[in-house]
Amino acid sequence: MSTERMGSAPGRNWRVLSIGLLGFASGLPLALSGSALQAWFTQAGLSLRDIGWITLIGQAYVLKFLWAPLLDRLPLPWLGRRRGWILLMQLLCGMALVSMSFYTPQGSAGTLAFLGVLLAFSSATQDIAYDAHRTDLLRPEERGWGTAMMQGGYRTAMLVSGALALILADHVGWSWVYRLMGVLMFAAMAVTITSPEPPDEQATRTFAEAVVQPFADFFRRYGALALAWMALMVLYKLCDAFALSLSTTFLLRVPKFSLTELGAINKTFGLVAGLLGALAGGWVVTRMRLFPALLVLGVLQAVVNLGYIWLVHSGPDLVALASVVGAENFFSGLGSTAFVVLVTALCNVRFSASQFALLSSLAAVGRVFLGPLAAWLVPNVGWSMFFAITALSAIPGLILVVALRGAIGRVEQVRVH
Repeated sequence: MSTERMGSAPGRNWRVLSIGLLGFASGLPLALSGSALQAWFTQAGLSLRDIGWITLIGQAYVLKFLWAPLLDRLPLPWLGRRRGWILLMQLLCGMALVSMSFYTPQGSAGTLAFLGVLLAFSSATQDIAYDAHRTDLLRPEERGWGTAMMQGGYRTAMLVSGALALILADHVGWSWVYRLMGVLMFAAMAVTITSPEPPDEQATRTFAEAVVQPFADFFRRYGALALAWMALMVLYKLCDAFALSLSTTFLLRVPKFSLTELGAINKTFGLVAGLLGALAGGWVVTRMRLFPALLVLGVLQAVVNLGYIWLVHSGPDLVALASVVGAENFFSGLGSTAFVVLVTALCNVRFSASQFALLSSLAAVGRVFLGPLAAWLVPNVGWSMFFAITALSAIPGLILVVALRGAIGRVEQVRVH
């Protein structure tokens, strides 16, 4: 397939379109074990400290590289090496979501937290298989649009499970929200069944090969730069994760927006801006070299964090909320597309599950572990200074992008087997 065809009609290619739809299934559980659950617990009256600890429910997203080799080694007896695991995890995610609908934070906070951990584990495992499936399936010339479609699907899902969930929770309650989201996960299984199978899939032969070789291969290919690549995975999206770690609690308690207001603005401006950002990111990385894309978009996704300072002083101003949410979603979508293209380029197709899981796990460190730090920092410095600090936290990642300029140029056109 030519690059021109991919550029002119990405939606007509089922290989790429299925990646976008599976991106929706990948993104749907994240908010439901994160920001939506945070809103539910905030409404229930939990303290800021307790809500900060609730963010640790998502540790599976950081630790998933530990069991990723099993997915390289053990294909399930249906739907090939990757899609079998995706299907099973979608089923478990749906079951966990429906189960959560029968409990409340007031009476069963511990049970909800346990089910949230189960949801995060199943979702993280789905991500391992999905990321490997996407890496195996997309050719180098398809990575830009394929990643853009993935980001579009992923962000649409996060807005459905975040923004739409807030609106529904204000009208029908959280129990029905989680049941509906469970049904959507079950529906996503149809896409998994019909997604194309990547060619020439070969499972690793032994557990030793599955566990050792993916990481040995990564360090052999990149040598001393391997640690620099791993550091970039942690640092590039750190400012995003830091600002968003307590954003739901902030918007409910400081400007004091209602759940319906948050949901409506996120649904309207966040959805449109996020989709435009993801698609614009696909356009950017097909027409700009990866290094300048990562650098420019990294700066922009840091600067938009300062918009939250406006909301500290604005009160429940819907124009301010729409502006900040729209800018954050658009530029975050741009930066995420370029970042995922880089992660994909770094992976060896043979070990794509393990290597993509390792790199994306490092990228999730900030999202999962910064909640308690943010909960400690806010009472000591205030919300305005907190958001300024989150913007400054992008500087180490940007310095590393500049330091890796030559290496980024070398990997972006390579498909490693």
